Amino acid sequence: MELSPSAHVDSFTRDHLPPAETWPVLEFTLPDLQYPDRLNAAAVLVDDAVAAFGPDRPALRTPDGAVWSYGDLQTRANQVAQVLTEDLGVVPGNRVLLRGPNNPWLVAAWLGVLKAGAVVVTTMPVLRASEVAKIAELTRPAVAITDHRFAEGVAAAVGDGTAVVSYGADDAGDLTARCAAKSGTFEAVATAADDVALLGPTSGTTGTPKITMHFHRDILANADTFARHILAPTTEDVFAGSPPLAFTFGLGGLVVFPLRFGASVLLTERATPVELARHAAAAGATILFTAPTAYRAILKEGEGGLLSGLRVAVSAGEHLPKETWEAVHEATGLRLVNGIGATEMLHVFISAAGADIRPGAVGVPVPGFRARVIDADGNEAAPGEPGRLAVIGPTGCRYLNDARQAAYVHHGWNITGDTFLRDEDGYFYYQARSDNMIISSGYNIGAPEVESAIDQHPDVVENAVIGRPDPERGSVVCAFIVLRAGVEPSAAKRKEIQDFVKATIAPYKYPRDVRFVTELPRNPSGKLQHFKLREGLQEETAETTELAGATQGRG
Repeated sequence: MELSPSAHVDSFTRDHLPPAETWPVLEFTLPDLQYPDRLNAAAVLVDDAVAAFGPDRPALRTPDGAVWSYGDLQTRANQVAQVLTEDLGVVPGNRVLLRGPNNPWLVAAWLGVLKAGAVVVTTMPVLRASEVAKIAELTRPAVAITDHRFAEGVAAAVGDGTAVVSYGADDAGDLTARCAAKSGTFEAVATAADDVALLGPTSGTTGTPKITMHFHRDILANADTFARHILAPTTEDVFAGSPPLAFTFGLGGLVVFPLRFGASVLLTERATPVELARHAAAAGATILFTAPTAYRAILKEGEGGLLSGLRVAVSAGEHLPKETWEAVHEATGLRLVNGIGATEMLHVFISAAGADIRPGAVGVPVPGFRARVIDADGNEAAPGEPGRLAVIGPTGCRYLNDARQAAYVHHGWNITGDTFLRDEDGYFYYQARSDNMIISSGYNIGAPEVESAIDQHPDVVENAVIGRPDPERGSVVCAFIVLRAGVEPSAAKRKEIQDFVKATIAPYKYPRDVRFVTELPRNPSGKLQHFKLREGLQEETAETTELAGATQGRG
């Protein structure tokens, strides 16, 4: 596909796109996907909304009752763009790294970066400095904008070549103070629709994240497919949810979708599932985005009534068991909207809503997308036969200068790494991950990264990490650890290693299940055999189930 003339002065992202022959097929089959050649996503999301709905309509809400109108958001995004270009010398195509919890200033910064023609680099607030450093090394940001609570770690991670500006602190150099001195008038850079707008890191199965590259048109495409056709938002909707904005599930559900349709969004920095439900109910939320784990937690606390005001409840980020769907429906009357997406695709591409929902199924391809299940030879599998999920649509995988592009795209199809089967009616059913990614409570966790962290503990000789099925979290990280001679296994040692991992990488990646063993299974060439550990867990689960059944039978 021939690219439009770029508006980027700094050509880094276009220079590091993967070779054209390795791209997936891109299709724009809906009228809403016919975008102009020049397109700035932030201008569409804010400036067009102000023009269409007026500046006084609520845009961003927080649990303390504060509200930013669309006019407020436009002014502050423009001020951020002014600070970047006038004070910090940012030019179109420069990368700007963002780091912070879900709050209004993070949204203003995200929009301001795009309006300035720069490229957003998103980072999860729970990442450690060493993990942020890997992302910075790959993306080479000119500026980092961070919540003041993360400023010290960000400065250490990005190095001396990157200017660091914090927000939320009470000092003259703070971004909010700098913005207050600006006029709030800024004309968005006329970027190309296929200029890179966003660099989104994946979870990194090997400890080195893949950096996904998304154009300005891609940001709108997920709103004009999944949101428009499955959620059908209106200007009166109030969005809420748990995923961080650095997670593309959160970026879509809590920034792009509400702004695209003139709705508002409740932003919560941190909350338990029940706290989130309470905040959402108090704010009059009508559309909620969170993981199955959170819905189960809300029901277990007897707080299902807090969901009664919702029009749509979306469950994604991890597998939604049929039992969870039925429990939520029985307790609240809500028909959870299931969905599967990928960072490489930006958001959900298989789903269903309303009467089209089938409990247990993920759904059917969202309008604008095609999907199929393929066998080991790359041929389409027959209905009922499991295989790899392959997808084509208006968005697709482009990794920043990464040889792993070839592993994700085959013959124009995006191969997501998930095992599915499709029934005779075209509904897709999730089976498992095809690789060694562990999905726990909505987070993608790369087993090799956890293994690397555990190996750094002085008492660990070697270890292997797999996912253990868990009814509450979908999966939990399970580590098999060989200790050095003279170190005895104990509960205290288990906790010590867990705490060590939490301090080394993002805390949510730590092994909840630690098992001390004397050796690990290996093949003749010395390679670890993770599959044997998985088989052992399967046998353990089967024995537990059999024992439980026998015990019930004796009742």
